[in-house]
Amino acid sequence: MPPITRDSLMSLEQYARERPTFRARVLAHKQHRSLALGEHLNLLFEDELTIRYQIQEMLRIEKIFEEDGIEGELEAYNPLVPDGGNFKATLLIEYPDIEERRRMLARLKGIEDAIWIQVEGCERVFAIADEDLERENEKKTSAVHFLRFELNPEMKNRLKQGALLAIGANHPEYAAEMPTIPENLRSSLLVDLA
Repeated sequence: MPPITRDSLMSLEQYARERPTFRARVLAHKQHRSLALGEHLNLLFEDELTIRYQIQEMLRIEKIFEEDGIEGELEAYNPLVPDGGNFKATLLIEYPDIEERRRMLARLKGIEDAIWIQVEGCERVFAIADEDLERENEKKTSAVHFLRFELNPEMKNRLKQGALLAIGANHPEYAAEMPTIPENLRSSLLVDLA
C-alpha cells in the first residue's frame, strides 16, 4: 500500500464537517480487524484506513495545520500501514482494575515479543515489536505495543488459497491461543497482502 500523503488528507475544516460519518465508518471497519486474545489482550490490525483516521484525529486534537507538523505525523504513523508483505497490529493490554493492571504490567514484561501468528502448514511468526521506540523499562511493560508480522511468499500464497490463520501468546505469565481466527478478520487481513 502506498503511504498516506499530505495531499490525501482532509483539511481541519473538512475533517470537522466529515468527522461523524468518517468516524462511524472507521469504527465499523475496526470491528472486523480486532481480536481478543484471551481475557486481557486485544489486537487491532492496522491498515491504511485505521492509520488515516489516527492521523486525522491527531491533527484535529493538536490543531496541526502547518506543513512541518503534518509531515511529522505522516512520518510517525505511515510505518504502521502494512506494506503488502506483513500484518501490523496495535497490542492493547487491558485490565480494568488499576492495581491489577499495575501488577500485571510488571509481570508481563516481554509479552510484545511473545505474540505469534501461524499460517496453516507453516512455522510460527513472532512479532517484531515497538520499532519506533522502547515501550518497556526495567520495572514494567507498556499497556500499548506496535507489532509487525512478516510473511514469506509461501505464507501469503497459502492464505490467499484459503489456509487458516492462528494467533497466540506464549508468555510465562499469559498464554492464549486462537487456532482459527474469525473469517471476517481473515478476509480483511487478506486485503493487506494485495
